[in-house]
Amino acid sequence: HGAADLLRRLAERRGVEVGFFDASEPGALEAAVRPGRTAVVWIETCVNPTWDVIDVRAAAGLAHAAGAVLGVDATATPPVTLRALDLGADIVFHSATKYLAGHSDLLAGVLATKAADERWQEIKAARTRMGGVLGAFEAWLLLRGMRTLHLRYERQAANALAIARHFEGRAGIEAVLYPGLESHAGHEIAKRQTGGSFGAMLSLLVEGGADAAKRIATRTRLFVPATSLGGVESLIEHRATVEGPHSAVPANLLRLSVGIERADELIADLEQALG
Repeated sequence: HGAADLLRRLAERRGVEVGFFDASEPGALEAAVRPGRTAVVWIETCVNPTWDVIDVRAAAGLAHAAGAVLGVDATATPPVTLRALDLGADIVFHSATKYLAGHSDLLAGVLATKAADERWQEIKAARTRMGGVLGAFEAWLLLRGMRTLHLRYERQAANALAIARHFEGRAGIEAVLYPGLESHAGHEIAKRQTGGSFGAMLSLLVEGGADAAKRIATRTRLFVPATSLGGVESLIEHRATVEGPHSAVPANLLRLSVGIERADELIADLEQALG
């Protein structure tokens, strides 16, 4: 949402031509890339908050064939599960505020390239000139958090899978959006490029529309109503409200960021909220 808004503003103010594609539509990316004109292909996988899966290796092939650079926002799939650079990405972005730090106590971001090449030098120079240098304390917090990244993420992903399996097919739930479910259209791609770790984010489409979704989000006790992700605590939000009146997100969608609490207690919390 934030990146899309930034790109729209960039297009308006700088005269940069920006196009968007629907990751849920087969062939949409291929149709959007224009050889000789497209300079950068920017993808997010999995796509927040519908959790559509984009094949990074295939996207890299399309981008490079058109003479473009592939950037991947891998915030929801940190490097313990997705190695986007090894799959052909030229640049990888992480909101380090989320899984890398993991404790909801700092703001930081990461841009990574596979080598300290000319592109990396340009990124480094831009960071220095614009003043986006992380403070020493925040850097220390980030390093501390990354020491437990693999343990936190393993527990969070296992919890998310348990929740997804429990609520798939439940009365009152229209759909569970989570690539770890075999019914998910991107399951096999996700399995192949993440090694079978499907992430700790999922969304529920609930019966009753926006009113029901908003009501459920206010009734949880363990899931905290908040707009973030990747921390040790579980969060819930009505995504369309967060994005505003122009949001394309289904009005009945609840986004869950699953933490490290006990899976059975998280499931029980959602059950009592659903009623």
